[in-house]
Amino acid sequence: MESILKHIHSYWAYIVVIVTTIATVNFIIGAILKKEYQPKDFRLALLTLIATHLQFLFGMILYFTSSRIQWFNDDVSVKDIMKNADLRLYHIEHPTVMLLAAVLITIGYSKHKKQLVSGPKFKFLTIFYTLALLLILSRIPWKVWF
Repeated sequence: MESILKHIHSYWAYIVVIVTTIATVNFIIGAILKKEYQPKDFRLALLTLIATHLQFLFGMILYFTSSRIQWFNDDVSVKDIMKNADLRLYHIEHPTVMLLAAVLITIGYSKHKKQLVSGPKFKFLTIFYTLALLLILSRIPWKVWF
């Protein structure tokens, strides 16, 4: 089960990065060119929200069930985890930053829905989705990806 979930989490991450990048670029262009907010923009924002939340769910299940995570093991101290860059990435940095990214996408999505005109909609989506994308890209374990 853990192996299947690791594969899902790994491959779904590509979808999250691609969809979030496309959405962010689309929202930046919409804000700069002062485009009218279209149903496709709403669908793209929603797709990004759903993809990110699913990825976070997969990650949390892995976090609490994976043999790689030693946080809940009596043999490993927090001090040892904090000294080791790889352990710190998987135990603290990656889950925390991905939670923040999911929260930012959720806030951006929620705030944009309350706006009545296109300008503020694109503004909120651009700000929150760009910050989330930067956070996601900052904490991907790149050596495992390639």
